Amino acid sequence: MSQGTDKASGNDPATAGHWQVLRDLAPYLWPEGRYDLKWRVAVSLVLLVGAKLITVYTPFFYKNAVDMMDSSAAQVVSVPLFMLAAYGVARFSSVALAQIRDGLFSRVSQNALRSVALKTFEHLHSLSMRFHLERRTGNLSRVIERGTRGIDFLLRFMIFNIVPTIFELLLVTGIFWVHFGWSYMVGLLIAVIAYISFSVSVTEWRTHFRRSMNAADSKANARAVDSLLNYETVKYFGNEAHEAARYDRALAGYQASAIKSQTSLSLLNAGQALIVNITLAGMMVMAAMAHLDGKLTLGDVVLANSLLIQLFVPLNLLGFVYREIRQSLIDMEHLFGLLDQSREVPDRPNAQPLVLSGAEIRFEDVSFAYDERRQILKNISFVVPAGKTTAIVGPSGAGKSTLSRILFRFYDISAGRVLIDGQDIREVSQKSLRQAIGIVPQDTVLFNDTIGYNIHYGRPDASDDDVRRAAGLAAISSFIASLPDGYETLVGERGLKLSGGEKQRVAIARTILKNPAILLLDEATSALDSKTEQEIKSALDGVARDRTTLMIAHRLSTVVNADEILVLEGGVIRERGRHEALLSADGLYAAMWMRQQENDNEDEIDVLSSSRL
Repeated sequence: MSQGTDKASGNDPATAGHWQVLRDLAPYLWPEGRYDLKWRVAVSLVLLVGAKLITVYTPFFYKNAVDMMDSSAAQVVSVPLFMLAAYGVARFSSVALAQIRDGLFSRVSQNALRSVALKTFEHLHSLSMRFHLERRTGNLSRVIERGTRGIDFLLRFMIFNIVPTIFELLLVTGIFWVHFGWSYMVGLLIAVIAYISFSVSVTEWRTHFRRSMNAADSKANARAVDSLLNYETVKYFGNEAHEAARYDRALAGYQASAIKSQTSLSLLNAGQALIVNITLAGMMVMAAMAHLDGKLTLGDVVLANSLLIQLFVPLNLLGFVYREIRQSLIDMEHLFGLLDQSREVPDRPNAQPLVLSGAEIRFEDVSFAYDERRQILKNISFVVPAGKTTAIVGPSGAGKSTLSRILFRFYDISAGRVLIDGQDIREVSQKSLRQAIGIVPQDTVLFNDTIGYNIHYGRPDASDDDVRRAAGLAAISSFIASLPDGYETLVGERGLKLSGGEKQRVAIARTILKNPAILLLDEATSALDSKTEQEIKSALDGVARDRTTLMIAHRLSTVVNADEILVLEGGVIRERGRHEALLSADGLYAAMWMRQQENDNEDEIDVLSSSRL
């Protein structure tokens, strides 16, 4: 894949570099102000060195025991038995120190995992609307999952396997030099260098197979999640076979990459085994010949064998660990790549909280475009006086919903100003801005939790009595009381267990509980039938009373009582005024009103005809 691919996709080669990833990870292992974790890191490193020193020295007990049993001193049984016992104690001690080390360090590693995961989660919520409209949820969850798993593996194996193995290699090389001679040391170094070079070169060659596996895995997962989230649409069109075929194509891509990866892995394992066994056999032949020449004792031969086996066991694991660490670093680069995603709409330095004194909204010559090649809003100016209701109507694509996204500051405008009580919304903190605005959207999406939780979401610190009061004002309390589980009723994925009207009432209750100074109604009743629309409208009228309200509507019957109606077309305000004045003007609004009245009359005739049949 090209370097220009979005980092969040999980499909691109990472661009930050492995050393940068390690530098990014370091602060989580030595967190500022966490002395309870820092002493664990220090003690763990001391235990690591101690355990490795004991491990390297342990074969000497075995060597001495063998030499004693091979000599006339073997008649004295207690000495070699003592050496064998010391050998056992030393082996146990090295294992015990390693386990204590792991136990101490586990709190550090788990805190690092938790901190990175939390920071990523918070950062994703801080990113712009544009990022979330373009990303794939299944793909993104895979990047986070693989990244945190990679951190876990890196902490466990790099710190407590690769670093100790390198330390042990230096010690063993020194022992061979001092105890056996320079030829043994050179032979060992040549073997280790050959092993590491072979492992690194083949692993680097295999990397693109792992990348393709990741890309195919992310693609398959994204397609599965997307299809399951749109379960109803799949059923409506009877496209189960089509979805299965798309998923199978993604799985086939993963299968092809996985086969290549496994085949190359077999080659790598075979090559590593060949180098290890040639080294072991060659060094033992050298030691055996030296023993026959009287230069080495039998214990020295045993010592050489023990040291080589003791070294090559972790070194053999090093091949696997390097491969996995290489992959972990790639996965972590994607995860930290998410953290590198810049916020398109950041708070200004020293942004102050929004101060409300009536909640007047003022748009002044506002222009905006999602893409600079296509302008959406063109020099829009209007005022929503404090405590009044202004409605925005117009055909689809006119830019009505864009106004709500601008007001919430999901996007920054390209020209003009948006003011609330005289304060430019770009100068205040986004948190305080959004706390002041409550919204009832056209498509209410609920969390897959209880009705009570979804209402409570408007103000998490509210009491249960406040939740019930909000439900009553939204005219949904009787419906909730009729349910077997009441407020504990689960609403399902995206609230699919509730009807459109029920979801809207939950959204209204949630907004009532939030108690915002500004109310934004974004086509809140356009997807409802006439009866439900009137019921919801009555509830909304109660919520909007004495609040500054911006109403974005498709159905004109919902805006007739608005203090001012703006008719938007092509990103420009074509007409403005109250309902009666706009009808009298006989312009765009009047034409829209006539069309909707005719459609409503046709619908009523259809209903009457159906009832007579």
